[in-house]
Amino acid sequence: KEDLEKAKESLISTISEIDLVAKATFLDAFEKIEKNFIKVFRSLFTEEDHCDLKLTDPANPLESAIEIIAKPKGKKPLTINQLSGGEKTLTATSLLFAIYLLKPAPFCIFDEVDAPLDDANIDKFNKIIRDFSGESQFIIVTHNKRTMVSTDIIYGITMVEQGVSRVIPVDIRELV
Repeated sequence: KEDLEKAKESLISTISEIDLVAKATFLDAFEKIEKNFIKVFRSLFTEEDHCDLKLTDPANPLESAIEIIAKPKGKKPLTINQLSGGEKTLTATSLLFAIYLLKPAPFCIFDEVDAPLDDANIDKFNKIIRDFSGESQFIIVTHNKRTMVSTDIIYGITMVEQGVSRVIPVDIRELV
């Protein structure tokens, strides 16, 4: 019985230690992501625009939800769900790149993320992709001509016959 009590105490102590390390690691990453989020958000919106990440339960960060707040110029602070489609896309893109900056990936895939954006915002999206393309490769599924033109290589997919697709690569760099 004494051995079981010691084992139980040891496990409880180990779990507490792991929780402390996990909490410290999470809060450190959260703080860095929050700073990156502000920086990237302002590059996609304007320097006067504001955003924030908030823990809904700061006393219990490992179990807390995270609120994504954006305040484009002239608007009151809104959660991401209250934003327009374009604002929501740029805010989510800001958060993705904020996380990316913490630990860059060798490649990223975006599937029609530019669909809800108008031309001005597509240009902002394309610029941030171009800015980060020195460190990572980006695969972007798109139907938007502005996004296609901003790339280095396009892979067009066309259906030759039912169930048979053909890939058509175009190196944009050779055309300019």
